[in-house]
Amino acid sequence: MPLFSLLLLLIGVACLYYGAEWLVRGSAGLALAFGVSSVVVGLTVVSFGTSAPELVVSTLAAATDKPAIALGNVVGSNIANIGLILGLTALIAPPIAEGSLRVRELPVLLIATAAVPLALIDGKIGRFDAAVFLVAAMVFTYATLRWTEREPKSIAEPDSAQPKPETLGTWALAALVLAGLMVLFIGGEAFVKGAVGVATWLGVSDRVVALTVVALGTSLPELAASLVAAMRGHSELAVGNVVGSNILNILLILGVAGLVHPIPGALSESALDLALMGLLTVACAVAIRRERRITRVEGTVLLAGYFGFIALLVRQSLG
Repeated sequence: MPLFSLLLLLIGVACLYYGAEWLVRGSAGLALAFGVSSVVVGLTVVSFGTSAPELVVSTLAAATDKPAIALGNVVGSNIANIGLILGLTALIAPPIAEGSLRVRELPVLLIATAAVPLALIDGKIGRFDAAVFLVAAMVFTYATLRWTEREPKSIAEPDSAQPKPETLGTWALAALVLAGLMVLFIGGEAFVKGAVGVATWLGVSDRVVALTVVALGTSLPELAASLVAAMRGHSELAVGNVVGSNILNILLILGVAGLVHPIPGALSESALDLALMGLLTVACAVAIRRERRITRVEGTVLLAGYFGFIALLVRQSLG
């Protein structure tokens, strides 16, 4: 029933988006209410919150024996984050990357990206690989917090990134967190079932749907946040958002999903996807390292790479 699958997919997208919004708002409000600094909130709650849709979808997919969706969602989301989101952001307002990001987070992203095909050499992301990824995610988060503590306040806490004070009470914020978690879970279930139904209806593989529909749907928080930041004159926030999100997508999401259930994936089947993720990541790194600014020309190249990849996937599916 294609209409039912499409309905599930749309319900899943809405639930994932609003679930993540409520989770971030409630968690950030509680953290600030208990005296946690806004920097810590931004680097932990907000960063993890924007990756929550990918986390829920990939973990549920792994748990329900849909490994192609679990892996394809992460790879496709990273491709969309750089090709689509950074590309569009650069066209609106070419972003400048902070020097600290180029020195610290960018090398971590390159290493994490290279780690995915290395982990798949034996045909799967096993529980040992997943545990290494998860520990690396924890170390990265801790190191990021320590780095931020040493930076001047004007750099570590830009006004544009400050979480706004919440008017809700503590119990209301706690209820908002619980509601966000529940809606995320419901949305993840609906999204995975809808994606599988759409794949069956179109006659394409779970991998193709995961790399396109699922990846784009779970990247909505990053897309919305980056475009709003660019239109408000804070396009530099998009670079940090995308780099941080891509690191967490690999280390945190593949770590959690792989621990729940090992994720099989043949390198021969994922060669194109992994190659493009690597090429876009390197292209982003080169653009940032060379001029610190992603120009409109480079943004156009990133967008062309993304849509060219989508077109190639569609052609492969139809062929």
